[in-house]
Amino acid sequence: MRFGLFGGAAARRGVAAAESARGYHDFVEYQVEAEALGIHGSFVTEHHFTAIGQVSATLNLLTWVAARTTTLRLGTAVIVLPWHNPVLLAEQAATLDLLSGGRLDFGIGKGYRHNEFFGFAMPPAEAESRFEEGLAVITRAWISDEPFSHAGRYWHFDQIVVEPPPAQRPHPPLWMAASSAESIRGCARRGSNLLLDQFAAPELIGERIALYRSELEAAGHVFDPMRVAVARNFFVAADADETAAALGRQAQANQRLLTLSRGSESRAGSHILGYSDAPGAREANALIGTPDEIAAKLAALRAVGVEYVLLSGAGSRDNLRRFARDIMPAFATG
Repeated sequence: MRFGLFGGAAARRGVAAAESARGYHDFVEYQVEAEALGIHGSFVTEHHFTAIGQVSATLNLLTWVAARTTTLRLGTAVIVLPWHNPVLLAEQAATLDLLSGGRLDFGIGKGYRHNEFFGFAMPPAEAESRFEEGLAVITRAWISDEPFSHAGRYWHFDQIVVEPPPAQRPHPPLWMAASSAESIRGCARRGSNLLLDQFAAPELIGERIALYRSELEAAGHVFDPMRVAVARNFFVAADADETAAALGRQAQANQRLLTLSRGSESRAGSHILGYSDAPGAREANALIGTPDEIAAKLAALRAVGVEYVLLSGAGSRDNLRRFARDIMPAFATG
């Protein structure tokens, strides 16, 4: 198995600038240590208007991480294409890829949170069409060495060449967050890599990987298990009491996420909104427990075809060190 990170940082408002920045600086140091511990890559979220300081400028933060690391893959999970000028985004992403020596994993999505669609004054019904048009412009911009024009529903560009070119050719790998059968098929037809969420049970994860592989190969692409990454909240506990406390903290975190996600503008069935409200249901498949308990859960994931696991919600470097020391050696493949 290969291990990565998933998540973000927080820079709070209403405090001194140094205190606000500390969350980002701590996050960067966490990435540096993760690389030293053998973590393969890190996928960073994008969110807006949360009042809790979640990462909004993902590529900016990853540029700091790139400057402090040498091998860590730099992922976005995900940049929400409907909210961005696709040419400016293509330029920014290519700059990071070039400066990092070709380490960008470009994770993209359509968005799902009520407060974000409402804040951007954007109808959720436009998410799909904006995503499609934005992705078409970005990929064309990356591969075109000659000027091109684009006249679409949302964007119009005349005789442009995007600079700089990305280091990876034809462009950085695309990763798409998907859960429904329709979205997984769309991801596979594009030849994109697949990001799966923190909440689904191993059996459902296995079904989604099987569908992705079938559709990917039917479209003429080569399947590799490392093209699928599965996120999981984690905490390495010493005993049952620590496990119970960690599960309680995770339940509170999930409730905060639900509060941000629900609303009239939210896209139903997306991410955490697609799972049961029953107590403990969203925590049931987290990698929270003693080393032996976590190892058993990883074995269950590996049994259904998972080879790349993204660890989410660690918080402390001590916890990541415990995972690297007590669990990774039995599973890691590089």
